[in-house]
Amino acid sequence: MPRRTATMLASTLILIALLCAGVLIPVRYSEMSPGPTVNTLGEARGEPVLQIEGRKTYPTSGHLNMTTVRVTGADYEMNLVQAVYGWLAHDSVVVPHDTLYPDGKTEEESTQENAEEFSQSQESAKVAALEELDIPVSTRTVVSTVIKDSPAQGRLHAGDVIKAVDGATVEQPEDVAELVTKHKPGEDVTFTIVPAKEAAAAEKAGRQPRSTEKIVVTTKKAPKENRAIVGIQAGTDHTFPFEIDIKLADVGGPSAGLMFSLGIIDKLTPGNLTGGEFIAGTGTIDDDGKVGPIGGINMKLVGARDAGARYFLTPDDNCAAAASDIPGGLTLVRVKTLDDAEKSVGKIRAGDTAGLPSCSAN
Repeated sequence: MPRRTATMLASTLILIALLCAGVLIPVRYSEMSPGPTVNTLGEARGEPVLQIEGRKTYPTSGHLNMTTVRVTGADYEMNLVQAVYGWLAHDSVVVPHDTLYPDGKTEEESTQENAEEFSQSQESAKVAALEELDIPVSTRTVVSTVIKDSPAQGRLHAGDVIKAVDGATVEQPEDVAELVTKHKPGEDVTFTIVPAKEAAAAEKAGRQPRSTEKIVVTTKKAPKENRAIVGIQAGTDHTFPFEIDIKLADVGGPSAGLMFSLGIIDKLTPGNLTGGEFIAGTGTIDDDGKVGPIGGINMKLVGARDAGARYFLTPDDNCAAAASDIPGGLTLVRVKTLDDAEKSVGKIRAGDTAGLPSCSAN
């Protein structure tokens, strides 16, 4: 066999071997790509995303789209060829597997966590929107979670309203841990509560709870720490003056909070917030209306552009990453608070786009 032919044959066999290895060898990476966008002013699966009862609402137009990211599952095994293709592609991004599923988290655990974050983001979106409109919302500290096999199990329950600890009035969730840790492990703590069932019945009937109960729980030592615990996580529950439901299935995580708040504001106020413009965006939101950063910003920009958005409300902390690769035809608008976002949408409606706060790659 001629030397040149042998060399070409050997090179071909090596190339085939490398391709086979690339297909067969799994790598610990996952892929993110643009997910669907949903207009918070519109419908999803045939029903309005935002449903408000007990308060006058007003017609809306245009788009206030929340955006999502698709991710591969925890059990998905990417091969080397797919990873290289993902690194080169513009409409997807390959990230280390542990970025999406840290500490060996399963897909089921991640889905549950995302569902809980989504539920909490809805509550905060409602609170922030009503506060922005000067509509009072009452808050209360509740038992959010009772840890299995803890001293509180069977004595305190999720949804119990915590009025006081050892007679000291509880104003916010942080007060509970502070008061409990004043004790030494093995000492008793007295909780004054409204049981969850009574609290729910009172809220449904529009009345104040009729009674409270005193529950004594014996503390124990925290694992690896010398402090007293009872095994609960305290949180905040809200009572709204009218009903606001957010109907959106198969979505998780907290990143839609900002767009939900804007949608609620638009429906509860006369006039047209968007002026008919197609505006998309993302960002977590807390009860005070502060907008926080999210993951997958560049994929959300692509998804928004592909859906037809012209403007994208971008959390301040995501601005640099977003500005590094802006899809054509999309204008980034930097926001730090719900009030910022509402004012910027007003400028877009008025055509005053030169005055919009922008994002910088620096």
